[in-house]
Amino acid sequence: MNFLDKQLLIFDLDGTLVDSAPDLANAINQMLKQLGRDTFSDTLIRSWVGNGAQTLVERALSASDIICASLDRDLAARALAIFLASYRQNVCVDSVLYPDVATTLKQLKKRNYRLAIVTNKPIEFVGPILEKLGLNDLFEQILGGDSLALKKPDPLPLNYLSEGLNIARQHCLMIGDSKNDILAAKNAQMESVGLTYGYNYGQDIAQHEPELVLNDFAMLLQTLAPRGI
Repeated sequence: MNFLDKQLLIFDLDGTLVDSAPDLANAINQMLKQLGRDTFSDTLIRSWVGNGAQTLVERALSASDIICASLDRDLAARALAIFLASYRQNVCVDSVLYPDVATTLKQLKKRNYRLAIVTNKPIEFVGPILEKLGLNDLFEQILGGDSLALKKPDPLPLNYLSEGLNIARQHCLMIGDSKNDILAAKNAQMESVGLTYGYNYGQDIAQHEPELVLNDFAMLLQTLAPRGI
């Protein structure tokens, strides 16, 4: 498929551009240790990533991707504060870009696409990660999970960008690795690209029916041709 009419490319962050799971897992385990609880493997914590910090913490406290209905709210609030403090101190130590992300993004920008990020990660952590990994000058707009009243899969962040940048939704393309990205695009009546790597809770991204599924980030260059100014 060729998206010949696209102008704005909206990217997810964690699991799409950046493998941040190692640092998230470290902060989660530091939180669990401080609370006197058992820790978990990086692999298991990786499967809980994708819905923002609060959900990640509550999954860790529940020891499951299904949050315990009886989870103590005061404990969850305390745990979240501990997690955020730990992550703030080590936000981009072992996090890395996925293969070909930097070169592909720079090439897309040269092709006159406008680039933005919509992530469910708290906004305070996004800038430091982008700066550390050399991506901080590529994006026109960046929205975190707490930038607006609602986050993905709600369409609000995508609609906010479309309206704020004065680009009709049919000229926008959402690119992400999880069902939240694809559902947000569908809810905003935008087309989407699903990436098969990243964090999608062990589910096949294709089952959420993005317009295109790619195994490799660099394959975007075959899909998105240079645009005229």
